[in-house]
Amino acid sequence: MTHALIALSAVVAAYLLGSIPFAVVSSRLFGLADPRSYGSKNPGATNVLRSGHKGAAAVTLLGDLLKGCLAIVLARHYGADYGFSEGLVALVALAVFFGHLYPVFLKFKGGKGVATAAGVLLALDPWLGLAVLATWLFIAFTLRYSSLAALVAAATAPMFAFFFWGSDVLLLAVGIIAMALIGKHWQNLQRLMAGTEPKIGAKKTAAGSARGVARGSGRGAAS
Repeated sequence: MTHALIALSAVVAAYLLGSIPFAVVSSRLFGLADPRSYGSKNPGATNVLRSGHKGAAAVTLLGDLLKGCLAIVLARHYGADYGFSEGLVALVALAVFFGHLYPVFLKFKGGKGVATAAGVLLALDPWLGLAVLATWLFIAFTLRYSSLAALVAAATAPMFAFFFWGSDVLLLAVGIIAMALIGKHWQNLQRLMAGTEPKIGAKKTAAGSARGVARGSGRGAAS
């Protein structure tokens, strides 16, 4: 295989890995409704948490985070054998992230990418990942808004990356991920400004509807 074909294979594999919808998978495992059928209709950990099942939300969060991390670790490990630069790692980072946002397995309608982005950043540079994660945790636990925490963390990620790396090809990848995260949270930003954004742990009627839909439609609820 040529270098170009190997690089293309790595990017495609990263995209497919990112496309695995752990929110839907965990909901099926725990007998819950498809997370796209209640709450924000977003296949992510925060919406799964609105079902009232913390275990399913934890599995979703861990799965989404680990797929971002795994893509970078594998790209660096095997890329070194073929003499690939950090440019390939940057492409893999973007591929796994956008795979989560636009997954082929969910007709290109995915989650918002916070956990997957966190996994990518932790694998690229643990200090960068921890700095962004600490920013998210601070906002989330003090103000109780997951979306606001994501917006602030996304806005600060390129700044942290520049502080740790200076000008670097990976900085461009982090900047693109940050802009995509903010774009994915645009409606949340509007609800925050209107005072209608739900806080972390707010179940509303989601918990009941998640279980109700699951009982009514059985295992066929998730696609």
